[in-house]
Amino acid sequence: MISFFRRFFNSKIGLPLVLAFLALIAVAFAAGELSNTRFTGISGTDNLAVVDGEKIPLTELPTSAKLALDQVRQQNPTLTMPEFVAQGALDEVTKQLIDRYVVSAYGRKYGLRAGDNLVNSEILKIPAFQGLTGAFDEKTYLAAIGQRGMTDQTFRAGIEGDLLEQQLLRTAVAAPRMPEKMARQYAALVLEKRKGTIALIPSAAYAPAGNPSEEQLTKWYAGNRNQFIRPERRTLRFAVLAADSLKVNATPTAAEIAERYKRDAAKYAASEKRGFTSFVVPTQDAAKALAARIRGGASLESVAREAGFTTSKSEPKDRAAVAASNGAAFAQNAFAAGQGAVVEPVQGTLGWYVAKVDSIERIAARSLEQATPEIAEALAGEKRAAAIDDRIAEIENEIDGGTALADVAKAYGLKIETTPALLANGQAFGQPQVKIVPQLAPVLQTAFQMEESAPQLAVVEQGKQFVIFEVARVDEAAAPPLAEVREAAIAGWKRAQGAILAKQAAERILAKVRGGMALDAAVAAENKTGFELEPIDLERRQLLAQSQGRVPPPLVLMFSMAEGTTKTLEGPRNLGWYVVDLDDISTLPLDKEPQLVAQTRQQLAQALAQEYRAQATLAMRKELEVTTNSAGIAAVRKQLSGEQ
Repeated sequence: MISFFRRFFNSKIGLPLVLAFLALIAVAFAAGELSNTRFTGISGTDNLAVVDGEKIPLTELPTSAKLALDQVRQQNPTLTMPEFVAQGALDEVTKQLIDRYVVSAYGRKYGLRAGDNLVNSEILKIPAFQGLTGAFDEKTYLAAIGQRGMTDQTFRAGIEGDLLEQQLLRTAVAAPRMPEKMARQYAALVLEKRKGTIALIPSAAYAPAGNPSEEQLTKWYAGNRNQFIRPERRTLRFAVLAADSLKVNATPTAAEIAERYKRDAAKYAASEKRGFTSFVVPTQDAAKALAARIRGGASLESVAREAGFTTSKSEPKDRAAVAASNGAAFAQNAFAAGQGAVVEPVQGTLGWYVAKVDSIERIAARSLEQATPEIAEALAGEKRAAAIDDRIAEIENEIDGGTALADVAKAYGLKIETTPALLANGQAFGQPQVKIVPQLAPVLQTAFQMEESAPQLAVVEQGKQFVIFEVARVDEAAAPPLAEVREAAIAGWKRAQGAILAKQAAERILAKVRGGMALDAAVAAENKTGFELEPIDLERRQLLAQSQGRVPPPLVLMFSMAEGTTKTLEGPRNLGWYVVDLDDISTLPLDKEPQLVAQTRQQLAQALAQEYRAQATLAMRKELEVTTNSAGIAAVRKQLSGEQ
């Protein structure tokens, strides 16, 4: 894609927005630990909306927004809440949250129910409510929902709503099938080809050369702080614990060695292994005739080859292994024959075996004294692993009991290290050359959900290495003081001033093109440097393949315009203005690619399901009485975006 499209995707505003349907269960637990964010100016009695007489607490909106942000952060870990809100995500979260209550209210209106037993069964399935034994634990359950400000009653109501939604909508959206006529329309769009030109009128070409006054800069920065928000950073303290450093008694006693020798007596008894060359024939008569020829002096390989069979040679195995692979009857005959002898033919797992004993390895029995070194080594390893597990469990109990990281480190001789301020993707903020220690990589996601000074222990390599870590400091996502980003703010102010003039230039160019002048000539008439012109000659499917689902807005506009039209489009973050000129639209014959219709029906199935859900929910909204608290939503928006 062209260079100014690349710059668009390098900006944080050009990020994909992916939201899942938000149910109360997901809000509370699907993302793990949610921080208890406090929102001033919003009381527990404020409502987000009222659906058919049921009130939706306004406090659910910021909680839902945080969960949605956590979901999007799986693709972009450093995305901040203000950026998330600026992209319009809060509107989608609000809609989904209200829609969930709408569906529940509609279901109850028409007699649908989710009884206590069904709700109980759903609660029992949630891993967060399981105790140390893996079974449901009521204390764990009440503590978990209590930490999130919910009672048993409100949580059960949330699960009930989720179950009602499944009863109402599951059949409506399950495996939808798009009509072929509609699929052909969409398939034809894929084959559509558009030709035209896109021009970028950069703000930099019109930006003032001089710097703003202090008053101008301060005022502009106050209104554009969201452009400079730094993502959340966390400073971690940690200590790496190697199992080898733990002092544990792993020396087995003579009694333990003797007990293990007695338990594994068969292992130390005299044994025998045999190797064979063999081939398999379908009948007993053939097997006996071929075996007789081999006993008469012919080689087994030549006899097999002449009869049209392939031989195989096995490594020495004990009787049990031979019985497992060839059958018990063959093992009995094979271990009864002597060295170099032909085994009496017998039917095995694959047919009738013709075989000859190639080798016999006899292993003498080992006494307790002879087996002691091997047993002692094995027991020492087992005892050490068990002792380490016990010691790690003790350390975890100490940490869970409130013992500080410094005290644990002192008790076990560990070195405490401190990271620089880290972003959620593991990079050191402002220090791209700094790499975090490998032991922290697996726990980073957990660290960004933890409270400060609440250490945890995590396994780095099972039985060998562990890390104890805590959050030493949390720097919330926020815009820094102007003094810290002064140069960037000046550059931003200049772009903003230039964008005003760039818009005027784009409008002049647009007027000239609509008057009959070619786009390149209209751009040249501005007599400015830095303008970019990009000819476009693309099929829609090429565009989708090249962009991997992230189509730049100028191309989105071009592929939605009428043929022979010209339009303008504002670029992100005062980058400039685009002038999009569409010359020609053509479509390849659909009959030449008949498989495209079937592919389209399959690929749009999910979108069709979402459309059915949206239409069903909209119809329910129209039937129920739904009122929203616009002022409350605006207050949440200001707080989440950092304006308050």
